Amino acid sequence: MHPHWLIPDWPVPDRVRAVFTSRQGGCSSAPWDSMNLGDHVGDAPAQVAVNRNTLAQALGARPVFLQQVHGTQVLAVDGATPHGQPADAAITRQGGVACTIMVADCLPVLLSTTDGAVVAAAHAGWRGLAGAGETGILEKTYERFSELTLYPREECAINTIAWLGPCIGPTAFEVGPEVRTAFVAGDPQAGLCFVPHGPGKFLADLPGLARLRLQALGITQIYGNDGSAAWCTVGNASRFFSHRRDAGVCGNGLKTTGRMAAAIWLD
Repeated sequence: MHPHWLIPDWPVPDRVRAVFTSRQGGCSSAPWDSMNLGDHVGDAPAQVAVNRNTLAQALGARPVFLQQVHGTQVLAVDGATPHGQPADAAITRQGGVACTIMVADCLPVLLSTTDGAVVAAAHAGWRGLAGAGETGILEKTYERFSELTLYPREECAINTIAWLGPCIGPTAFEVGPEVRTAFVAGDPQAGLCFVPHGPGKFLADLPGLARLRLQALGITQIYGNDGSAAWCTVGNASRFFSHRRDAGVCGNGLKTTGRMAAAIWLD
């Protein structure tokens, strides 16, 4: 693994492997420098292919890249699953296949059973996290996840471990009232994750909202992103890509940024 990539610190069995890539370790030129894994952000396809191969060699497993649409579709993946399937979460019981989520501000959530039989990765931007009412990407992922485990359904949550990766932090994620409404409608406690920030604006705590959703499912073993500055993709430009920070229209035309990956697999 590249020394700048992040290895989750969580109590999973040895056969469960996981990593979160940084912007270092690849071959792409600016503004995708250098470990861009996204094939939809304007980077040269040949450079993206090299970077994806670099990731696969580092994992010693086959990463399956999805077409993420900020929805709630969950895909079971295996060694034959083609890249580019429309889904925002992947799940597997098969060794050597990496559930892989690309992000550049959205929150990656990794799941594992305590026995290391099933792993999953979910892409939790605010739309997918909120979903419809009380059912978003984490609820959909856990539903499929629990179906594949060997635990009785009522025991699955206490035998599930979650890890939250880097994302846009609570001091940088400015949103409108419609975002707050989408979460508070399903859980009034979610209002605590929004701080007023000027007229009609709020600062949202994305990892805090994810923790509430996981806890509502009965999952209490939650590690990783605690909302502190070190986890913020916007505030750590030398380490992380950030769509909010880097993308948008400016005087020189369209700006863009790369994509990092959170991957989890079974040896």
